[in-house]
Amino acid sequence: MRGGRHVAAVTGASFDLAPGHCLALVGESGCGKSVLASALLGLLPGNAETAGTAHLDGVELLTASERELSRSVRGRRIGLVPQSPAAHLTPVRTVRAQLEETVRELTDTPKYALRDAAEQAAARAAFPAGHLDRHPHELSGGLAQRAATALALVGDAPLLLADEPTTGLDRDLVDRTVDELRRHIDAPGDAEDGTGRALLMITHDLAAAERIADRVAVMYAGRIVELADAADFFGAPGPRHPYARGLLDALPDRAFTPIPGMPPELGALPPGCAFAARCDRRTDVCAATVPALTDGTACHHPLETPDPPETPAAATPGGAARA
Repeated sequence: MRGGRHVAAVTGASFDLAPGHCLALVGESGCGKSVLASALLGLLPGNAETAGTAHLDGVELLTASERELSRSVRGRRIGLVPQSPAAHLTPVRTVRAQLEETVRELTDTPKYALRDAAEQAAARAAFPAGHLDRHPHELSGGLAQRAATALALVGDAPLLLADEPTTGLDRDLVDRTVDELRRHIDAPGDAEDGTGRALLMITHDLAAAERIADRVAVMYAGRIVELADAADFFGAPGPRHPYARGLLDALPDRAFTPIPGMPPELGALPPGCAFAARCDRRTDVCAATVPALTDGTACHHPLETPDPPETPAAATPGGAARA
């Protein structure tokens, strides 16, 4: 940044994503979710620096050249549903023309079949056929979102990055879009040899995440603070990190209680836990030391999981009890 200042947009993110699985990455705006996705695709701005490793099908994404990324990764190995779809669509070409071009480049579809293939691709994302000959500026935000989703699904890439894929959609279309993304990763393929598909979905919509995700990663101030199975996260025992629990408690169908305060600026992070100022469980150690991600939770004082209920004793004919 100016004056030689650095901002750690994402720090220490570590996870794996297997074929046939969906990881939902959730958290407040500005926490680094989209930056993480951009890093995997080599789409960070020129002043960004990356460290670490990110492997996909034998390709090291963080050090791959622009030539390799553009020719064999983007669209082919990794599909992208962008966060701002209207800005990613070519403004002077119709949706149909863009779909036909994408089908031609990423599949073996013959020229005479491109029109039908483009219409089938649009139908997968619930994009109405009557709008295919419109330009992007003639689309609503929801239609632009569906057009971008249709384009991302064309190549059937092994990994799909969906950055807020349900923005601007009503609840019925949210469910339909999420279900189509689930069908994308559940399509026939061999998870053992890596021919299946995986989905990294970035979202604020926790209902959509609950509907589709196998695992949930919660990001706060550039760090993953909780990584859990979706069934445990949304059900019992629930999140263990106070911030993650606060996200669920803020939902209207739960406690409907907002998390107090605001997240810190990434350029002025505190020396300890970034959530400490908003947390009612903080102690002196929280202000001094950044907690490591241990057993899926990065917290000095994680919420306790409830003990499993005891199995009731059953009487036996001899008068003894067995459990």
